[in-house]
Amino acid sequence: MKEKHMQLNLPFSGSHFKESTVDADSGPIINQSNKIDQQDRSFHNWYRFVLSFPPHLVRYYIEDFELNEKDTVLDPFCGTGTTLVECKLNRIRTIGVEANPFPQFASSVKIDWSIDPKELVEKSSDIANTSIGALKKQGINDNWGIDGSLADIHLKKLGPDADRLLLSKSISPLPLHKTLVLLGFLKKHENEHFYRYALLALAKALVCTISNLKFSPEVGVGKLKSDSPVVSSWLSELRTISEDLNTVKGIQYPKCTVYLGDSREISGLIEPNSIDAVITSPPYPNEKDYTRITRLESVILGFISNKGELQSFKKRMIRSNTRGVYKDDDDDLWIAQHKEILEIADEIEKRRRHLGKTSGFEKLYPRVTRLYFGGMMKHLAELRPILRPGARLAFVVGDQASYLRIMIRTGKLLAQIAQSLGYEVIRIDLFRTRFATATGEQLREEVVVLRWPGKRMI
Repeated sequence: MKEKHMQLNLPFSGSHFKESTVDADSGPIINQSNKIDQQDRSFHNWYRFVLSFPPHLVRYYIEDFELNEKDTVLDPFCGTGTTLVECKLNRIRTIGVEANPFPQFASSVKIDWSIDPKELVEKSSDIANTSIGALKKQGINDNWGIDGSLADIHLKKLGPDADRLLLSKSISPLPLHKTLVLLGFLKKHENEHFYRYALLALAKALVCTISNLKFSPEVGVGKLKSDSPVVSSWLSELRTISEDLNTVKGIQYPKCTVYLGDSREISGLIEPNSIDAVITSPPYPNEKDYTRITRLESVILGFISNKGELQSFKKRMIRSNTRGVYKDDDDDLWIAQHKEILEIADEIEKRRRHLGKTSGFEKLYPRVTRLYFGGMMKHLAELRPILRPGARLAFVVGDQASYLRIMIRTGKLLAQIAQSLGYEVIRIDLFRTRFATATGEQLREEVVVLRWPGKRMI
């Protein structure tokens, strides 16, 4: 594809920023659908964020960057592994980094195709039969309710610390009980290879079938279910995994890796001069707490059990929302001389004062804006030692107006930051537009395309 270069005037030197203009229409318009195509459901659909970007977008940049089996692709904000899975399907070695424990686990399972599908079906069937038998003894039929009164059954519950982490009424008492019974039998096999797949299948069933959650795209609570099939829903997800694994059985694919870590400290995780391309979608500067999307499965399956554990991994994340801001955060120092970002933060504060907004979170809007871009700058700086000269990068980001309707042109600002660090800004592609109810405007979702020339670091 012939490149269309952005019209830039960015005479940056070191960390000193000057005003710039960006022609945001400089790149091509890509397939604007964010939905996963039917033919892309294999492996990807084992478990994925509702906000995940689609596999066809990854393929677009695999082709645009002319990547092949000799290359290594990094996704430093890998989430549930869209880039990782798509690269592996194309026989390209890939590495992911994710700060949130459960998505990191999910990604690691989705790119491990080493288990025998037959073993997966046989062992899960045995556990299912055991679980169904135990439930029947309690008067519970997995698919058709209970014999007698629910009040007569001693229902399993989460501990108080874990329960406080959940959205209220996100799962009803009986489905939770059945899930915990199944999980108890599953945990007896946690040292066996198939356990990881079984756990991921239960997470998918929890989110999509068992719980009361709804996504639109924010996570919330929908219609309350007094009961829901648990064991049969879990088995259905495992059959899907098994069927997908059968399609790649006996075929050689590259080994892929996912690290649990902070993308702002990525040079300590990955070998220097080892990455040929980056395809990723970092958090956007908005009020979405990305940890809420996976909260139910993270808590029930034991990845977090109290507020302290939740806070510890939130601190590994880019500060993109006010619920993840902490007193000693100082990433904003990285953009202390970026005039445009500072002006946006000041404008948000002026709007807050004008509107008389006084909540603790609203007072943090200017700070989280500075911290977000500072964190992204720190990340881009940390990337440089691990990139090979000529490495290409694609960052999927979106305009935002979450902070009192002040527009944040994320792609444009990220391009400015990248160039100040020595990256070449190739172009900005328009991926899609989406309607913002807060402002009544169409917001752009873009892909900032960069190149690392391998020059001396600024």
